[in-house]
Amino acid sequence: MRGWVLPAAIFAALAVLPFLPLGAQSGFVMLLATRAMILGLAALSLDLMLGGGGLVSFGHAAFLGLGAYAVAMLDAAGMNDALYVVPAALGAAVAFALPTGAIALRTRGVNYIMITLAFAQMLFFAFGSLADYGGDDGYTLNAHTTIGGVRLLAHPGGLYAATLLLLLLAYALCRVLLASRFGRALRGVRQNRARMQALGYDPFALQLAATLIGGALCALAGVLLVNQAEFASPAYASWQRSGDLLMMVILGGVGSLHGAILGAAAVVALEEALSRVTEHWPLIYGPLLVLAVIFLRGGLAGIGAGIGKRRDA
Repeated sequence: MRGWVLPAAIFAALAVLPFLPLGAQSGFVMLLATRAMILGLAALSLDLMLGGGGLVSFGHAAFLGLGAYAVAMLDAAGMNDALYVVPAALGAAVAFALPTGAIALRTRGVNYIMITLAFAQMLFFAFGSLADYGGDDGYTLNAHTTIGGVRLLAHPGGLYAATLLLLLLAYALCRVLLASRFGRALRGVRQNRARMQALGYDPFALQLAATLIGGALCALAGVLLVNQAEFASPAYASWQRSGDLLMMVILGGVGSLHGAILGAAAVVALEEALSRVTEHWPLIYGPLLVLAVIFLRGGLAGIGAGIGKRRDA
């Protein structure tokens, strides 16, 4: 039960946040929290690959861009219902992850990192070349994605509720997957690839499956992100965004799943707070992240686990 305490506390806090008396700042806080949850979903999908299969992808934001541009392209065609948008986003992510993942997984270590980066950059430049969708300037949505004809995502409260629900479902799915036979075998590949092969498992198939699932979940985050921003940009698929997602996972605690959500919230809050202090906030942000990685070995999730253990003692 101890492993569920911190995740339950996180989701409980997110559920009650809209009902807190925040006064004039309530709308702004909701906006930040929604963005943190969306990026938390993207980071969670990366943690499934990194914490579960040991796949250090430096091009994971490609799936975020695919989800965003699936919304943009269908919006331009006048198709805004989730019945079309979600399958298109998930299908695009799987169609991209299958060949690129199959190629990247033929390598390991630095080679894998660089191949994922190369594929993501190819997609980034491809999005920038789409003149019909704004090119480098991006694409402004004409209408939000509807759910059964209802414009739920057009309202901040509706978008917040939908994001929280999808984040909870994605977390539960990843938790079940990692606790299953598939998840145990995937972690076994991360720890000792040769031993798992000797036991009859196919490391390639296991890691490719994790890539497909992680890519699909990240594309779903892209759908939510473009609905919040009302804008699709090639920058969603940039290597900088991939680096941000990787940092969120590391800061939160690799392999903890809920740590990815904490890491996303911490990064969003830190960026917002520092940007209010100085326009040169990245000069402060960078060293702070370095210090966090050095001294928080288990990430933010590790702090919560350590407090729980001390209480039990």
